[in-house]
Amino acid sequence: MNTTLLKDIGLAILRVGISAMMLVHGYGKLQMLINGEEFGNPIGIGATPSLFLTVIGEFVCPLLIIIGLKTRLAAIPAAITMAVAAFIVHGADPFQKKELALLYFVVFVVIALTGPGKFSIDKR
Repeated sequence: MNTTLLKDIGLAILRVGISAMMLVHGYGKLQMLINGEEFGNPIGIGATPSLFLTVIGEFVCPLLIIIGLKTRLAAIPAAITMAVAAFIVHGADPFQKKELALLYFVVFVVIALTGPGKFSIDKR
């Protein structure tokens, strides 16, 4: 196998795998939004706008990343959402509490920098 094909397979596995895992978190937030449940206000714009932006970052953008549509742009809100979770929501918490958000943050930054690879709508 050539290295370009392996790189594209690796990028597809990375973006689909991490985004599918993020959907688990995002779906819960989507349900909170639909049901009008309370949410924090970590960046001072209000609870509902914060939840709405979180749903975009944890649910809408990962769906786009999975199919490879506007992948680099979609990875930016996902990364920002995870940065807010790690550095603001869990900023005072021990590393173990913010570790998952940091892992997601790093991977979404990598996806934003590298793009989706050839197995995506972006490359069709």
